[in-house]
Amino acid sequence: MGSKRLDPRRLQLVFGAFALTAGTVTALRPDPPHPLFTIAAACGYALAAVLSFGGWFALRRTATAAPARTVLIVFHLLFVPAQFLFLLAHELPWLGMALSSAIVVSLKPRFPRLTRTPRKVWLTLHVGIGVGWLGVATGMLVLAIVGASADSHEMQHGAYLMLHRFDLLLAIPSAFATIVTGVVVSLGTPWGLVTHKWVLAKLVIALALPFLASFEGPWIEELEARSADGVIETGTTGLLLTGAMGLFTVLLWTAVVLSVFKPGGRTPWARPKGERRGRPVNVARGVDPRAPALAFPHRPVPVSDPGGGES
Repeated sequence: MGSKRLDPRRLQLVFGAFALTAGTVTALRPDPPHPLFTIAAACGYALAAVLSFGGWFALRRTATAAPARTVLIVFHLLFVPAQFLFLLAHELPWLGMALSSAIVVSLKPRFPRLTRTPRKVWLTLHVGIGVGWLGVATGMLVLAIVGASADSHEMQHGAYLMLHRFDLLLAIPSAFATIVTGVVVSLGTPWGLVTHKWVLAKLVIALALPFLASFEGPWIEELEARSADGVIETGTTGLLLTGAMGLFTVLLWTAVVLSVFKPGGRTPWARPKGERRGRPVNVARGVDPRAPALAFPHRPVPVSDPGGGES
């Protein structure tokens, strides 16, 4: 019932106004900590504002409503994880992610199943990128330990320099790509995004890690700056950073275990196994009640179980 109260056209105006504000505030921020992500955020929100105001206009016209819905759904599904990256430039993207999620819900998306070859391509990308993300997290854990325990300036400062580069150039893009490919695979297969508990748990882990990274990044930058002139006592910051890297690695290994063993069964939001997507099915007789009466007058047509694709 909650989604029925969400007016998608009104949300386009709200998000358009937010995007203009967020892009302007981000672009005008003095001495931004990450200029590259500041530029990306300003450009991303400028594009979001154009699409939002254009979507508000297109959704009111019958001829353009359907393609506009498709464009807006795809854009905001991609824009939610993208705004995690914008957090390196400003704090406003937290509100933007909530608004993007509300827009997707209000548009009530329906996702077609991936055919065999695209499914394998997307699954290969998801597995490969996810494994790469685990490798990056493990490497960052080793670097955090080296930085906290090193007794030479070159070793300590070098470890924090590499940690900073790993974070910006490898960990953040890996998180973004893993979330996007995982959502595509989930929505394009019978597993769904919130249908099975193990998939939902992986989604929570994937979204929690960028949130935790918003705290971990400043710790890396602080230790990199402090160690520039000589060996330092890393203290509480060093312990927190090492603990965060260890937690990242544990959570990613947990996601691997979930992918292999698929525990937990189905969630309360799962569609009943006998229910066909988009068309009601008479499970008792095995026929679609809206099928033509003379299609097969002497023999009911069996209906395959849509949930039978679980593996």
